[in-house]
Amino acid sequence: MLDIADELHEWCLRGLPFAVATVTATGGSAPRQPGAALAVDSEGTAVGSVSGGCVEGAVYELCREALEAGPGAPPVLQRFGYSDEDAFAVGLTCGGDIDILVQRIDPGGQPEIAAALAAAVRGEAAAVARVVAGPPELLGLALLVGPRQAGAGWYEGSLGDPERDRAAAGEAAAMLAAGRTGTVVIGADGSRCGVPLTLLVESSVPPPRLLVFGAIDFAAALVRAGSFLGYRVTVCDARPVFATPRRFPDADEVVVDWPHRYLDAEARAGRLDGRTAVCVLTHDAKFDIPLLERALRLPVGYVGAMGSRRTHLDRLDRLRATGVSERELDRLRSPIGLDLGARTPEETALSIAAEIVALRHGATGVPLTGAHTPIHTAA
Repeated sequence: MLDIADELHEWCLRGLPFAVATVTATGGSAPRQPGAALAVDSEGTAVGSVSGGCVEGAVYELCREALEAGPGAPPVLQRFGYSDEDAFAVGLTCGGDIDILVQRIDPGGQPEIAAALAAAVRGEAAAVARVVAGPPELLGLALLVGPRQAGAGWYEGSLGDPERDRAAAGEAAAMLAAGRTGTVVIGADGSRCGVPLTLLVESSVPPPRLLVFGAIDFAAALVRAGSFLGYRVTVCDARPVFATPRRFPDADEVVVDWPHRYLDAEARAGRLDGRTAVCVLTHDAKFDIPLLERALRLPVGYVGAMGSRRTHLDRLDRLRATGVSERELDRLRSPIGLDLGARTPEETALSIAAEIVALRHGATGVPLTGAHTPIHTAA
């Protein structure tokens, strides 16, 4: 649901009731992950997707039915799977299955959901935890959960029981800290939370960061690719004649500073995390070595460096001389990017971006044709 927060927040501001269908669970080769949503407002406008097209028509009708049922209509759970026995059956042609929660949202009726949408639009960290399996009277109830403070996340709303609320808020805060969306179960045997409940926790976190060091033409193409993928992109170079906003109009910021000094400052400010990608494109030792020495010791998700294989071997020797361990060197993606035969800046940017995506999702980067690995990895 938070993936279409811009539109839903606008509907909230306009006071429009709407129905939102959210993927709560998947099986097999389902095309969308939990949290993906399709919503329909009272005027019949639809936004989002739950299946990439396979069952959108049927889900649209379920949303319309929820709207026609009026305020207070109970949420509905619906499963869509694959069937080759009935030519007219609505199902997923990919062979997977999805569970979908269809819920009517009325202006002022679900403040926790409205607040989560507003936080997502502002780019703030927040999560919404909704009951998607359990007693019918609890289905659709939601908590708004914020980042951990002094070991626990703050929360608003209620699932009907204080113990249950605290357990749900704790699980949601942990998922928010990891930037994850998915389901958790609370109230298992021995718990004081009562009956078992399955919660869909949708996390809204600031966009991941892509730090591009080296204001060269290849950097301009990588900035465009990173922006397209939803990263907040920074270009940094110590040479003011090259590091200008005019040369990098798609960057969120252009910084003139020594790369290692800028990275140190961002690390001290706590603005780097496991989703951060660091791309070193300068292939100049006086910039690369102090920068990589620091980057390889930070808890960022990706560190890549441009250069030939000969440059790479020389770079490894220089980094070892500074005290970088073999385990730290194993994190370095160099030469940077996947083997696509890239030559142009745009092809090279695609190669680098593809490697970042593959590493982020723990994928192999090999062709899917003939492979026996899952097409969609777990979120």
